[in-house]
Amino acid sequence: MTYDRNDIPHIADEYVLGLIEGADAAEIEVAMERDAELRAAIAASRERFLPLDTGVAPATASEELWQRIEAALPVQDRTRAIPVNLNANDNSRSGWRMAAISAIAAAFVLALGLAYTLTRTLEPLVVAVLINEAGEVQAVVEDFGNEQATIRILTDFSVPRDKTIQVWTLPSRDRGPVSLGLIDGVRSTHLAVPQLPTPRGDQLYEITLEDAGGSPTGRPTGPILAKGLAKLLR
Repeated sequence: MTYDRNDIPHIADEYVLGLIEGADAAEIEVAMERDAELRAAIAASRERFLPLDTGVAPATASEELWQRIEAALPVQDRTRAIPVNLNANDNSRSGWRMAAISAIAAAFVLALGLAYTLTRTLEPLVVAVLINEAGEVQAVVEDFGNEQATIRILTDFSVPRDKTIQVWTLPSRDRGPVSLGLIDGVRSTHLAVPQLPTPRGDQLYEITLEDAGGSPTGRPTGPILAKGLAKLLR
């Protein structure tokens, strides 16, 4: 796959959204190894689209839904006399379904772009820079105060197979530490925050190394990898 240098941001967005598949996607993955600009563009795209990663489970369309889709599609030209083999496979429905799938996919991409446009202006209420004992920045937590937060991992943690990284916050001394979730694969991710008070300045955030599946007690039990106090955005 050949591409213009000016198209790299566009190609990166399409790759991250899964719009490039097969051999083209494989070529991009190979090119990333030697093309620092392409690699950086794809990393930036992943960060931009991170708030849209809500982990929605796939659903199977019912036969009734397909019938409604087919009924809404334009009527085929039935004036031509075409021999019909009643014992043959019904390819017409398959064709219509492929057309419907394409239309649905296009509508989804448009909706995704609109959602990104709407959410990209949303700013977090607080930001916490998490550092290790040596004072090195390890991660950044952004808490939006609407049961959503993100964590951006800025280093490579060594996590054994039987361990996982867990994110915590301390909304108040009375309530104690609350889990914001587990990090899958040591990467930047979206956190589904439980119902908590509005985050405040100097609120503690930290990440710990816990057993696979998370802390068995609902409180941090493993070593602290990094921690930091939140700062209100001005």
